[in-house]
Amino acid sequence: MSAPFPIARPRRLRRTAALRELVAETTVRTSDLVAPLFVREDIDEPQPIASLPGVVQHSHDSLRAEVAALAELGVPAVMLFGVPARKDAVGSGASDPDGVVQVALRSLHRDLGDAVVLIADLCIDEYTDHGHCGVLAESGEVDNDATLEVYAQAAVAQAEAGARIVAPSGMMDGQVGRIRRALDEHGHVDVSILAYSAKYASGLYGPFRDAVDVRIAGGGNRSGYQQDWRNGREAWREVDADIAEGADIVMVKPALPYLDVIAAAKARTTVPVAAYHVSGEYAMIKAAAANGWIDGDAVALEQLTAVKRAGADVILTYLARWFAESQADAAR
Repeated sequence: MSAPFPIARPRRLRRTAALRELVAETTVRTSDLVAPLFVREDIDEPQPIASLPGVVQHSHDSLRAEVAALAELGVPAVMLFGVPARKDAVGSGASDPDGVVQVALRSLHRDLGDAVVLIADLCIDEYTDHGHCGVLAESGEVDNDATLEVYAQAAVAQAEAGARIVAPSGMMDGQVGRIRRALDEHGHVDVSILAYSAKYASGLYGPFRDAVDVRIAGGGNRSGYQQDWRNGREAWREVDADIAEGADIVMVKPALPYLDVIAAAKARTTVPVAAYHVSGEYAMIKAAAANGWIDGDAVALEQLTAVKRAGADVILTYLARWFAESQADAAR
């Protein structure tokens, strides 16, 4: 006796590469990506970062060449992180008009104008001698309100140097509102804010800290201001507050352990959602591939696709150039 209805066979649409491509729900594009780049003040040649294979601390000249190459490949945006020659207790290099990132922004803006979106990470951990993201009070704790004033000054300096987006990453309460007010007061009403809204106190940031020469005082603990990685609902207070204060884009960092948070942010908000595929996520792919344990390219594409499928409109990733080059090769 025959079955009362045909057996469903989803595999029919998986039989060939062309069929799979036809019905693919999620496709990562080069235009989805932002390339994080490091620029160092006291070097003439790019310096490799051992824990981030293929990533370097750029000189000003090599940075200009890299951004030009990324633009040619179709990568729409870069985010700059600075490594200053000198650090101090209040991170003064972050707001110095002649600070490393401000000098780089001016050069890149002269070179490329608005052909690439120039994003400046807005934090002071790279610039402080204690490695924290804020000014320290006498108690040794980060002083939230004093830090906001430093962030406001840095935002204005970055905007005046050519940043089209500033990206506060320190997880200080009220940072977006204070930065928005400072930008507007100085005539930078068109400069956008990409807020690190749900930045978790993750164990995946080690290679990044190598890249920016940061060692955190007090045992390396930022759990007092970065989000507890055990909590999901807590992210909504942060996201809602940042949007209310004027954030144009909200971001979840890291990406892969927080796909649920990315998906919920996408469902909850009407602003673009970004995700940062961070240094540790990248380094794990590279290390496992170097040992022959995984197909690095296949896993890299799988991870980027998972982040986009979860809901990210924008993905910050050290894989940006590799992805753009692979797409260009496939199109030839």
